[in-house]
Amino acid sequence: MPTVDLVADLGEGFGAYSIGDDKALLDIVSSANIACGFHAGDPDIMNATVAECVRKGVGIGAHPSFPDLRGFGRRAMDLTADEVRNDVVYQLGALTAFAAYHGGSVSHLAPHGRLGNLVATRADYAEAVADAAARVDPRLIVLAQDGELATAAADRGLQVAIVGIADRAYQEDGTLVPRSQPGAVIHDPAAIVERTVRMVCEGLITTATGRDLAIQADTILLHGDNPGAVELARLVRSELIAAGVTVAPLAQVLAAKQKVS
Repeated sequence: MPTVDLVADLGEGFGAYSIGDDKALLDIVSSANIACGFHAGDPDIMNATVAECVRKGVGIGAHPSFPDLRGFGRRAMDLTADEVRNDVVYQLGALTAFAAYHGGSVSHLAPHGRLGNLVATRADYAEAVADAAARVDPRLIVLAQDGELATAAADRGLQVAIVGIADRAYQEDGTLVPRSQPGAVIHDPAAIVERTVRMVCEGLITTATGRDLAIQADTILLHGDNPGAVELARLVRSELIAAGVTVAPLAQVLAAKQKVS
């Protein structure tokens, strides 16, 4: 039976403002994508989130983005590939320092928001992110959708984990439907759970046009910044386990995958 990682975007508050129930999600997930200050997060939040991950044995992941704090990293920016690389190195370095302080380490990197969308299709941005990861720590696992980033990371000898996003609509080419389009985000909990189990157990997801798309999901992204997120995350985890799926940290998932192959 399949093994899968469950990951959520955490540490996405700023100053006195908070988003989502990170404490509750850390009891559900096996990995965390932690905001590094460019779209959300600050030194205090990064410190507290990393400390909890270490305490609970949750995998620590860097969640770098465009420098777009006001837009939560969801707006495109006209940056050069060199600027993207330097921004990722900066953010990864900050989180790495907090992880080291608490006796842990950063295990993976997952670009956030608009940057995360663009690295699937823009080779220059994908290579910039992959170069940053490979030069800072060649042991890093890169979370990506099928596309340019997955290819660039593999070309540099990095482990790649394909992320499945069950509450987002997919296009037939495997990319996500832009948030600006109707139906881009799926809100029905029953539909999200059904899509997740099918993605993990059958390797298929229904696209926005109604066709089945083959998808490999090493990790499932659970969004934590919307009402009912914690209850939905618990339901997803329980239904996966009921279907015979083992939930484990990302490194263990990839090790099991290599053993099978």
